[in-house]
Amino acid sequence: MIVDAGPFIDSERINSRLYAVVKRATERGEELHTTHPVLAQVSRDPARQAGLSRVVRGFTRHALDDGAAVGKLLSSSETSDVVDAHLVVVAQALGTFVLTADPDDMRQLSARFETY
Repeated sequence: MIVDAGPFIDSERINSRLYAVVKRATERGEELHTTHPVLAQVSRDPARQAGLSRVVRGFTRHALDDGAAVGKLLSSSETSDVVDAHLVVVAQALGTFVLTADPDDMRQLSARFETY
């Protein structure tokens, strides 16, 4: 799975559902992914975001290095959110789904997703 910003924002709560999702995925040997742009959206102050720092440790992070594919997806979907489009491009390349709190955006990008 690849994780969108919403679940990471939730990771700051004491009883975050993302911890449970990550724990189950890790126990099953699933790979966890996100993108550098998603982390840029949610990162503010590492000293105050200990939960976020803990939860992203086991994630593979993908750089925005496929701008042409992202631009093509934005054009074909008539959307403009580069971070979401990049997440979908990476998810498609990995053959996985996006864990998101915003299914409408993912639906517009024709992504496979699960709602968080």
